[in-house]
Amino acid sequence: MSRLTVQDLYEHTRGVCFKTGPPGKVGAETEWLVIDPADPAAHVPLERVRAAAEAGGPLPGRSVITYEPGGQLELSSRVCDGLADLHEALSQDLASVRARLAADGLDLVGRGVDPLRRPRLQAAHPRYRCMYDYFAGGGYRETGATMMCSTASVQVCLDIGADPADALRRWRLAHALGPVLVAAFANSPLRAGRRTGLRSTRQAIWAALDPCRTRPVLEAGTGPADPCRAWTRYAIDAPVMLTRPRPGTSDGWTGAPGMTFGEWMDKGEPCLDDFAYHLSTLFPPVRPRGWLELRMIDALPLRYWPVPVAVATALLDDPQAGRIAEDAARPVAGRWGAAARHALTDPALALAARRCFAAALQALPRLGAAELVPLVADYARRYVERGRCPADDPADPAV
Repeated sequence: MSRLTVQDLYEHTRGVCFKTGPPGKVGAETEWLVIDPADPAAHVPLERVRAAAEAGGPLPGRSVITYEPGGQLELSSRVCDGLADLHEALSQDLASVRARLAADGLDLVGRGVDPLRRPRLQAAHPRYRCMYDYFAGGGYRETGATMMCSTASVQVCLDIGADPADALRRWRLAHALGPVLVAAFANSPLRAGRRTGLRSTRQAIWAALDPCRTRPVLEAGTGPADPCRAWTRYAIDAPVMLTRPRPGTSDGWTGAPGMTFGEWMDKGEPCLDDFAYHLSTLFPPVRPRGWLELRMIDALPLRYWPVPVAVATALLDDPQAGRIAEDAARPVAGRWGAAARHALTDPALALAARRCFAAALQALPRLGAAELVPLVADYARRYVERGRCPADDPADPAV
């Protein structure tokens, strides 16, 4: 096996992570806390969740059910041909999953952080045990456990772009919009039964957790001409979280081997598959995976999960809305901390959010998703136009 070079890694990120093509596809991953309404403060065993959620076999809209380390349920849509297709398929599958859970007395709750329960690692996969040990060994025991076991999000997955120039534009816009999306959809003011003083505690947890693998790849005020090289360098400089068993060897799962990927390369040991797996252990708010994965949005109340998907898609996929969003987001790019703490009580973030929502509402019919306009407009009236977010609603930890 020949030794990996930086050029090998760059070619991988360019050909896989930043694969270009005509935009138009969209996907979403919705994460949910699972509770027993009879005792919302009790942990629900993962085995019970799994048995209930999978009782009916495959879902009608072909979404995939998976589980996060603390027992959170994740529903990942198939790749859809536009917003209307996504909304129909994921809504159908979410209703099906809720019906299955309800038959066993369970329900889904949309919040960015579990408001009552302390983190408890339930998933038994060695990857999660290695992750847990990595964070604990790095001084992030409580933060790492909370991130893994007590957080939930709405992740929006959009195409990289039509060509390298379009990919660069979308890459920059996604990063600039990040604080606006955090602020507009902040929904995690409680943790362990107490207010944290933050509106998006989830975002603050991610920002404080091992910044070498969670900070934005594109920092405010910078704009490298080649995002592929920026992502490659980010990955090379990040510590290796874990290594997997290799076929035909007696190797086991190893956590926190104590080196960056670049240092591992200097030893001549990793292969390209190791690099691809290393990328899956990096968690920036905008992650390139052959598509742009927007990871900064808190899980929302059931009614409103489609709103961030619709807004983000409209702003990135519609050229006219994109130009407005670029201008609106520029003054607040990089204000992740203010977004997590103040959300739309921050005047600059509130102005940016109002402009972005107005642009998205105009764009949705052009994208064939006019049926989502009433829901997005309702969210805008209830929250954005009033400088509020779901975290500002009266606290009821049980829902």
